[in-house]
Amino acid sequence: MNDPPRAAPAARNPWWIPPFLGRVPATVAERDVRLIGAISLAACFENFDQALLTQAVKHIAADFAIAESELGSLLGWVRIGAVPAILLIPFADRIGRRRAFLAAVLGMSCATVLAAFAPTARVFVGLQMVSRTFMVITSAIAYVIATEEMVARHRGWAIGIIGAVGTFGVGLSALLFAGIDWLPYGWRAMYALGVLPLLLMPMLRRRVTETQRFRRQASERARLGLPAGEGWWRPLLSLARAYPGRTLGVALIGAGQAGSGAVAYNFSAYFVQVGHGWAPGQYSLMLLAAGTIGIVGHPLAGRMADARGRRLVGSAFLTALPLLALGFYAAPGWALPALWIPMVFALTGSGTITRALSTELFPTSFRGTASGVVQLVETLGAAGALFAVSALTPAGESAIPAVRIVAFVALFGVLALIALPETAQRELEEISS
Repeated sequence: MNDPPRAAPAARNPWWIPPFLGRVPATVAERDVRLIGAISLAACFENFDQALLTQAVKHIAADFAIAESELGSLLGWVRIGAVPAILLIPFADRIGRRRAFLAAVLGMSCATVLAAFAPTARVFVGLQMVSRTFMVITSAIAYVIATEEMVARHRGWAIGIIGAVGTFGVGLSALLFAGIDWLPYGWRAMYALGVLPLLLMPMLRRRVTETQRFRRQASERARLGLPAGEGWWRPLLSLARAYPGRTLGVALIGAGQAGSGAVAYNFSAYFVQVGHGWAPGQYSLMLLAAGTIGIVGHPLAGRMADARGRRLVGSAFLTALPLLALGFYAAPGWALPALWIPMVFALTGSGTITRALSTELFPTSFRGTASGVVQLVETLGAAGALFAVSALTPAGESAIPAVRIVAFVALFGVLALIALPETAQRELEEISS
């Protein structure tokens, strides 16, 4: 099936795509650019929320009297909160991408704001688990929308741009974190800013439209007399039966990439503050300066994967990620920014490839469910890696030696990636046939 006709191409980059991320491809329609912009804004707040815990974990641990040997478990339980998303994401294959996406953004925002008022560590972790559930749904459906609406030769670019612009949320949280010791109520003030997506909901409702591919599927279901909401759970079973090899392969890639990325990234702020005596502002400066260069990995990975193929580019990023993490957590303080840049580059690039494969390898009727399954295994992979760090860290000792070891789980994804079909520059209907 050919892609539907497109409107006039965008004349230039919109304000939210800075020049260092490259130009919008000449044949991408203005309508599609606006849609990607709205999705990217939601991704920005998703990244903002995720970054808060990584950056403020030292202050949160001090507030709730949590030992360093237990930090992996705390981070792991928060990640586990995304597991319920697997029961909710399939609704996107029945009620529509748009409605599910907007509901997830709303839930994410509310849970984040409430976390600012958590009286105990258990309440805080519980609210973060709820927030994580909705973050996973937001992310999964965002990439489904982009995959279904973009033409084949620009899908990688669109997915990369969402990831890159979404990373600006990390920059926003870094700016706030630099002044955490002077903010009223400290880390709690940062979480209170989770209200911003609520304020932007009217704009998101206007810009995020239902995908044309889902509309065609819904029309076909209506023609056959199939109720839109019946059997929402069935795609979970049908997916495994119809595409067992692809499901397992993408699951291994997602779990490996997420596990390695979780330990490499989530301990970074704690490591530089406790291990090297950095102030919060110093970490924020590294995050902003070096990270700005590193996030180019999102769109660059997308363009490279469009040109060279998902398997080759993805294998390179997944192999580099644990090696760079090993170097970062063993380096002296002066060398950390230089290692942070390529590590973030590998993390964002490998994430872009994972997102592309999780949506490209499956047909429209399974795409939302498949994306949800991948998000689930990413959650389990990240949580498992973080729990492993705690398990490998003796009480009262540093967690960093365990971080260096666990980061190598990304190599499992390389083996799986080689066995999957190449999806670059192929139409979705051709790939899933």
